[in-house]
Order: sequence, then structure tokens, then C-alpha cells
Amino acid sequence: MPESSRETETEEAAKDRQQRQQGDQTTHNIVSLISQFADDNLTLVRNISTGLAVVGVIVIARSIKLITKFQAASEIPARFIEKNVSLRGKVYSVSERGLQVEHLPIYVPILSPLLSKHKAVHTSPMPVHLAGVELTPEGKEWLQKNLTPSQTVWLKLISRENETLHCLISQSKQGSVWSYCVNEEVLRLGLARTAPIVGVLPDSRLYWRLHKRLHRAEVKAEKKGRGLWKQDSLWQRVCKAVMDSTFFRLMGRIFKRT
Repeated sequence: MPESSRETETEEAAKDRQQRQQGDQTTHNIVSLISQFADDNLTLVRNISTGLAVVGVIVIARSIKLITKFQAASEIPARFIEKNVSLRGKVYSVSERGLQVEHLPIYVPILSPLLSKHKAVHTSPMPVHLAGVELTPEGKEWLQKNLTPSQTVWLKLISRENETLHCLISQSKQGSVWSYCVNEEVLRLGLARTAPIVGVLPDSRLYWRLHKRLHRAEVKAEKKGRGLWKQDSLWQRVCKAVMDSTFFRLMGRIFKRT
């Protein structure tokens, strides 16, 4: 009886081994067929892979608006504003409170022309205000001198008010890889005052972070007496006090009568 059991187990083991060998052979045959097909149709396989990759890039580009050219502030997705995304732009002109800027999307060969929504459409610049800054007339002149048309700038989105963007504007220094924040620069030179940051809650972390940053630049101008913080010298103050005195005003009237 034990010998019969051992024979049965041996037969079952042999069957299992045979089935595994058959399965391995089948798998090997399938892999061989696929490999042979790939070798025989290498160009087709490459084209399919390339096509899938292109489709993937197009889908991703459309979903994140990577190469979309924005013609108006209202076209910019709300999530871009919320995450303070930086956009590249080209200066069109200087306005009363900032700039008129043409958006320059990221250019991807072949894909950009295919996905462009504004083919043969006149470019419309967007009004961009310097967030947290109130320019003086001298500040506007400084912008006109230092941000000439066609110069490239970066716009860090802070908020949107109707069709106007409030941004931190950055520009690269000439002959340098480093950039500077225009908002801070006009404050540091005494060519502007700090102002409430439009579209940002006053008790938010973003508001106070920006306010602290801009206020620090304004304080530097005040301490160094730059721009609108410039003070007259002692001699100039004495002369002004004398000229404004009652005696000099009286003498001026007498000489006018004579």
C-alpha cells in the first residue's frame, strides 16, 4: 500500500513538472513571437512609441496650459494666481501704475504652432501693476528709462483685478545673470511709496510677507534720504526759512510798489 502511494505521488509530480515545462515553453514562444515581431517591424514600433509620447506631451501641455499665450488677464487660470506662478513677458509700454506687457509662453518646437489658439490674431498686451507700490512721477520716468519696449520681464502673479494683473516684476541686470525685483527697486530709490496689496487678504501670510519685503526697501530709501525722502541741507533750510519770513515778504511788497 505504501508503494502504491509513492507511485501515485511520483506520477503527480511528473505531471506537474510536465505542465510547468509546457507553460514555460508557451511563455517562451509568446516572448519569442513578440521579439520577432518587434525586430521585423522596428520602424513601426518606434513610430508608435513616438506617437504615444507626442500625444502624452500634448495632453500634459493642454492640461497645464504650458504653451498657451494669454491675451488677457481673464484667460489666466485661477490656480496660476493662487500658486503665484511666474510668467514671462515682453514690455509693450509703460502705463500710469505699471506696464503693458505681452505674454511670452514657453515655446516648444512643432507643438507650439499646433496648439496655438491665437493664430494670425493681433497681440493684445495686458495691463500689469506693480503690486504694493504707488509710483511717483519720477518713478514712472525711471520705468520708461529702464524698461524699454521689447525687454523681457518675469511676472510673479499676486492677484487679478478685472483685466489687470498685480505682480512682482523681475528683470535681469545688464551683463549679469542675476535679476532684481522692480517693485523693490523703485521703493529702494525713493521713487514710490508702499501701498495696500490689491486682491490679497490683509491677514494672510502672503500679504504680510510681501508687505514686510516692500516696507524694508522703503525704509532703506528713507534712511538714505533718496528720492521723495531726500532732505534739504542745513543751508537750504536756513535760506528757505529766511525767504519765508515776515520781514522778507514785507520787503518784497515794498520793492514791488516802488
